Amino acid sequence: MQFKFVHNNLNVADMNKSLEFYQKALGLKKEEEIDGNGFKIVFMSDGVMPHKLELTYLEDKKGAYDLGDNEIHLAFTVDDIAKAYSLHKDMDCVCYVNKDMGIYFIVDPDGYWLEIIPADVKDREYIKNLAD
Repeated sequence: MQFKFVHNNLNVADMNKSLEFYQKALGLKKEEEIDGNGFKIVFMSDGVMPHKLELTYLEDKKGAYDLGDNEIHLAFTVDDIAKAYSLHKDMDCVCYVNKDMGIYFIVDPDGYWLEIIPADVKDREYIKNLAD
């Protein structure tokens, strides 16, 4: 028996706002949409990995989701850390920079944190050398 990891789910308060964010911030593309009675699900992909991001909108949910201590997060590698950081700064979504590790986090419209990691370890120096 073999299990395969296929997707992560994030519940969202505004599907259009979330789709726009994930497309602009991370280049994800909408692959599949399921409209149900009181809910909408959209699967997004990076076009490379089989793993998907499932965004779920629940019509009856009012207000923000309780994310607890927000210790769970998704992580993405990027081939051009300087360009990515510039984009995310322009989008005003950088929420935490860990200079010691050479990584940073962005926050989506619902408050979920997303870790951004340079694909090449030597590019972590870019984050380590950012001005305060």
